[in-house]
Parts: sequence; C-alpha cells; structure tokens
Amino acid sequence: MAKDPVCGMMVDEKTTKFKSVHEGQTFYFCSASDKATFDKNPHKYGHPKH
Repeated sequence: MAKDPVCGMMVDEKTTKFKSVHEGQTFYFCSASDKATFDKNPHKYGHPKH
C-alpha cells in the first residue's frame, strides 16, 4: 500500500489507475483529481526539491 500524497488515503499500487512518475519516483493516487492536483505542483505534496 502507498499513501496518496494529496489526501493521505492509502492506495493499492497494484490496482489503482492513477499514478505519476516524478524525478524517477512513482506516486499513487486514489482519484484522478488528486493526480491532477499533484501533477500541477509535485513539490508541494511531499516530493522534495533537488
């Protein structure tokens, strides 16, 4: 299980349709809206700036 970085909900990586890869790391989401929110500003949602 992975934590949706936008809402904090636990998501099954094997079954979710919503995921994004940012700087080599995969993030999983419970909904398309959470994925879209993350994609607009991934650094705001727990992905550290390098």
